[in-house]
Amino acid sequence: MLYVVKRDGRTVEFNIDKISNAIKKAATEEGVSLKTSQVFDCVQKVINYIEMTEKKSISVEEIQNLVEKALRDSGHENIAISYSTYRNERTKIREIKSDLMKAIQQIGVETDRDNANVGNNFSSKLLRIASESNKWHTLASMPKKLAKAHETGDLYYHDLDSYNLTTNCLHIPTREVLEKGFNTGYGTINSPKRIETAAELSCILLQSTQNDMFGGQSHPDFDNDLGIFVEPTRKEIKKELEELGVPSERIESILEKKVRERVHQAMQGVVFNLNTMHSRAGSQVPFSSVNIGIPNSDDAALVCEIFLEEYEKGLGKGEQPIFPNIIFRVKDGVNREEGDPYYYLYKLACRVAAKRMNPTFMNIDADFNKEYYNQGYMPATMGCRTYLMKNVNGEPGCKGRGNIAPTTINLPRIGIQAKGNIEKFFELFQERIDLAEEALMHRYGVLKNLRVKDLPFVAGQHLMKGAEGLSGEDSIEPILKQGTWGIGFIGLAETLVALTGKHHGEDPASRELGEKIITFLRSNIDRLTEKTRLNWSCYATPAEGLSGKFIKQDQKMFGLLKGITDKEYYTNSYHIPVGFPISIKDKIDIEAPYHKLCNGGHISYIEVDDNPTGDTIKDIIDYAYKNTNISYLGVNFHIRYCKDCGETLHNHECACPKCGSNNIQGISRVTGYLSLDERFGSGKSHERDDRITHTESHESTYK
Repeated sequence: MLYVVKRDGRTVEFNIDKISNAIKKAATEEGVSLKTSQVFDCVQKVINYIEMTEKKSISVEEIQNLVEKALRDSGHENIAISYSTYRNERTKIREIKSDLMKAIQQIGVETDRDNANVGNNFSSKLLRIASESNKWHTLASMPKKLAKAHETGDLYYHDLDSYNLTTNCLHIPTREVLEKGFNTGYGTINSPKRIETAAELSCILLQSTQNDMFGGQSHPDFDNDLGIFVEPTRKEIKKELEELGVPSERIESILEKKVRERVHQAMQGVVFNLNTMHSRAGSQVPFSSVNIGIPNSDDAALVCEIFLEEYEKGLGKGEQPIFPNIIFRVKDGVNREEGDPYYYLYKLACRVAAKRMNPTFMNIDADFNKEYYNQGYMPATMGCRTYLMKNVNGEPGCKGRGNIAPTTINLPRIGIQAKGNIEKFFELFQERIDLAEEALMHRYGVLKNLRVKDLPFVAGQHLMKGAEGLSGEDSIEPILKQGTWGIGFIGLAETLVALTGKHHGEDPASRELGEKIITFLRSNIDRLTEKTRLNWSCYATPAEGLSGKFIKQDQKMFGLLKGITDKEYYTNSYHIPVGFPISIKDKIDIEAPYHKLCNGGHISYIEVDDNPTGDTIKDIIDYAYKNTNISYLGVNFHIRYCKDCGETLHNHECACPKCGSNNIQGISRVTGYLSLDERFGSGKSHERDDRITHTESHESTYK
């Protein structure tokens, strides 16, 4: 009696019929009709081969090898090839299932840290399990060349789990939606009549939008969009005072105080809601950004001022709010200089940033921002860096638009493969850009099959430009033509080390080459825009989990290369390595040119000691915005507070100076957004550990 050992270890009796059925199936695949005698002959050969082994048990793999041999020995080479191909496909499916099961098992223990905003609760784990399943489905269904590029680490398709389901992010047309009202699926929400309701609904917009998308969302002109609801509130308060019989001469003195109180209440609600209300099946709070700073009325200025004050206060015990990411826009003649009408808002923003690491700052006087501002279009950005203004298919601006999908190129790998040959580098780079184009066009082909009803809020309620006039059964293709298609990159610093031995912070020749490399990418992207009539963009990828993923793959391929793969992460986009000593001035000067090149999104960070002053923040922003063309800038430091009483810790204190507790929470910035220290992924944790303070010295970095 012969026994067969199955792949799972079970032992079963040998069944000759399974061999004959497999041979017949392989023949059918090749369009060949074998006679019964031919099938019997092959089966007999297999039995003979088995008998020659003198084994009492044999594995499934061994039997399949002998079936292939029997087919070839019988002169059926094509059928043997078909049988082998079928075996390989089944093996691949089994491996996918095995990997998926392992991933699910690991998620059951703890969710990964690709996204530092995702928790570890039931909803998070369930969402991640579904996410892993759809990743494998997507890779299995796309062209093999594209799947291989992602699996091997030449490219990275962001949010692969959402590849066939939705788009990335959105600058919400907040005022327009609030003025006309909206429906989240259970009834109509009318236009608000007071500031508190408008503020609450602004949070609902962020939450509902995020449930339809995989990326972040922003209010691109928050203070102006909500400022219009202050006057109705003022009128309501005045009417109430009159009905209470308050003398008219006293009403004016009371009125503005009451208005401020109501606005404070509204803005406190925004801060509290965005740190407590959950989206995406309860797995995280919304990835929210709020753009402020250039008010077009005194009421908008009041919203801006009080919002900053409420964010500065923090949460219930004074804890650090994680969301929203705040972008304060700076403009000469509006708020940048002491004589400007809203200079006090800029000073306040710097003070709040010194305590809370938010706001980050955006330079409206950068020439590419100023161009649109002068045309009446207000530039905005997000913590995830999404920036878009140009539009080849309609009106420019950011409202109602977002990045549809990004793909990132593993730049250091190309540098390593070029082996110091610059010409070879650009040849390989061109191939990867072309492959990224093909990947994004494939994604375009998949996404255009979605219908408006598949994005019921953002498309169904016409938050997205291009959705106007569409009904539930219509394709979302008009929307895809309004957003941007981003080709991003990671690790310019390591790429330069691979090519020249030094990165752009160490050597002026490397600095020049770095700009040449990203200019080459941008030129290709501009060409794609003209070729396809889609809005392509050059994206400085905010690589959260990717910074660790790419380098691990390259370590396996190339080993540990000094200055390239000898750590646990690649440096983000065009940034100077975080552990390299450099002055604030030089870091700004070196990174500034990339902001204009990266028209899909960009940011630069300055690292300072804990607990900076507002004047320190302002000095950094002033230098950057008065002397360079840099646009989006954040100042980083490590925030620590007592979880028991909310007290902020200073000077590396280990225990709370107020209550003595050792229950301390750390907060750092990761790829644009703030996050709890313990939620950082492995690569970003190592990167954070390597960060050093940038010096105030203006001595040149280059020696």
